[in-house]
Amino acid sequence: MQRKETPYIPPEQSAPELTFRAVFIGIILAIVLGAANAYVGMKAGLTVAATFPATVMALALLRPLGGGVLEQNIARTTASVGEALVAGAIFTIPAFLLTGVWSEFNYWESTLIMFVGGTLGVLFITFLRRVLVHDPELPFPESVACAELTKAGQAGQTGAGYVFGAMGLSAFIELFKNEIGIPVIQEYARGFFSFRHFASPVLPGVQHGGGIVWVTPSASPMLMGVGFIIGWRLAALVFTGGLLAWGVLVPLLLFAGPHLESAAGSRGWMEIASTVWRQQVRPLAVGAMIVAAFYTLSRLRGALQSAFAHAVRDLQRIVRREGAASSETLRTERDLPLGAVLLGLLVLAIPVGVLYEYFTERVGAAIVTTLVMLLTGLLFAAVAGYLVGLIGSSNNPISGLTLSTLILAGVILLGIGVSGERGVLAVLGVAAVICCAMGIAGDMMQDLKVGHLLGGTPWRMQLGEMIGVWFSALVLTIPLVVLHKTYTIGSEALPAPQAGLMAMMSQGIMAGQMAWPLVLMGALLAVTLILLRVPSVMLIAVGMYLPFYSTAAIFVGGLLRAILDVALRRRSLVESERERVENIGILLASGLIAGESIASIVLAFLFIGGIALPKPVVASAVMKGSAVLVFVITAVVLIALPLRAAGRRA
Repeated sequence: MQRKETPYIPPEQSAPELTFRAVFIGIILAIVLGAANAYVGMKAGLTVAATFPATVMALALLRPLGGGVLEQNIARTTASVGEALVAGAIFTIPAFLLTGVWSEFNYWESTLIMFVGGTLGVLFITFLRRVLVHDPELPFPESVACAELTKAGQAGQTGAGYVFGAMGLSAFIELFKNEIGIPVIQEYARGFFSFRHFASPVLPGVQHGGGIVWVTPSASPMLMGVGFIIGWRLAALVFTGGLLAWGVLVPLLLFAGPHLESAAGSRGWMEIASTVWRQQVRPLAVGAMIVAAFYTLSRLRGALQSAFAHAVRDLQRIVRREGAASSETLRTERDLPLGAVLLGLLVLAIPVGVLYEYFTERVGAAIVTTLVMLLTGLLFAAVAGYLVGLIGSSNNPISGLTLSTLILAGVILLGIGVSGERGVLAVLGVAAVICCAMGIAGDMMQDLKVGHLLGGTPWRMQLGEMIGVWFSALVLTIPLVVLHKTYTIGSEALPAPQAGLMAMMSQGIMAGQMAWPLVLMGALLAVTLILLRVPSVMLIAVGMYLPFYSTAAIFVGGLLRAILDVALRRRSLVESERERVENIGILLASGLIAGESIASIVLAFLFIGGIALPKPVVASAVMKGSAVLVFVITAVVLIALPLRAAGRRA
């Protein structure tokens, strides 16, 4: 049975909404949360929707100033832009570096991609708002939860103390854990367990050896927070990928390569094992990710078909202008004018075409890629918006849709004679704009549903979202540059798996630079896992691509969530109390994620600025003991604090 949706603020009631303070607070939060998500996305391979922390922060900052529900709605809408925009950016823009077509981040090109892609996402979803918001088949799970959180905030239950307290704790730990901070906490430990040598059963006189790398989980509240939010089941799948890579494939390749024994004598087995993982296991993971992306889309084919059908029907209604007169009388149904939206799309096509001409050095190819971008962007924005309504923003498979766009653009460009480095630039340019557009479209659709439940005015929310996109696009390239200069994107410290996937695919299609045998074996591995009915092959592939200490830390976070769930089942709590405990846990985990990632970025800025923090000499036992303490503190924060709040009124 469909829940009857009555706006919290009735359509006939007017209240302050698109105010300067609401937009200003939203822009600041968008930049902060966007920069934080850039780090966690490239570090953990997973992005975390900023809707809930943005809601809490907007409530905490506006309520003391007398800001009402609609102002808080605008601030949250603007704030969530940063996370969505940077998710699209980190999945694609670092690929320009990883392919070698850029030697460093190009600020203006990166900014233009985010500016145009984000704005297109808002304009695309404006076409589709009515049909998606009012679709009775779409539950919008995260939007409903966010609206309820906002309503609870009017009674003082903001949860801000949990978010900001966890942020401060996590940032403090990162200061003493990060190597460019004041390192007194050892993030992880690792070593190499050598195998006894065995005579080859195939080649007489040849000895097989090698061994296995052992690694502890990272003492990272951020990664444990990610695992806590995605839950035990998904965290276990990521960890399975790590076990497969480091517990099976790397030792197997070392054992099967007796010629590595001589190299290990001079370089060490640890370095050899890391090289095998980067050069051989990661291409396998990429092959698995490719198959997993398309398998995910195939499983959603019913939803995708519905999304496409909805998009076509809604566009037909717009052309015929059906129902416009009746809906425009309500404040809660007023979108940006259709003429302005169409004009915006035409105007934005110009800088995109100029950018693609700069990439391809061919006017015809630029026109073709611009048309491909506009057509696929509109359709995939509709898909992204529909899927958010179906499964929520956190589960939106935009990387799979982006990969489809990249392959389509690559085939078309090859067909018109564009290849090599120029082709790589062009296909990545198309994929980057589309990915940013889909990220914003999904986020905007989620925000519009929240606004619909709260009684917000759609055109004001759409304008607030665009303002957030514009300011975020101007700023968010800077933390990407700083993170790359400090930690190096693509390294073990900042692996950026989705960008690695886009880089390898673009090089393979346009430049023929792909280890196809390894990719094929990875694809067959994914097919095997699909036949075994593994729930998420993509998460296993991501776990193979990430360093093991990261996947293990995510797994620890999933374990903490499982312990909390078991403890809640043993208590006789009513449904509202159980939901409150779970929400507090998510808010605390969000704070841990934001605190560590923001601290890492601040330290990176200090490092780039030449400000060196003291490096104390600390005994190894103390550093390892401090790491154990981090795990204990994180467990207390994510288990004990939520349970302590069970049944207690805020």
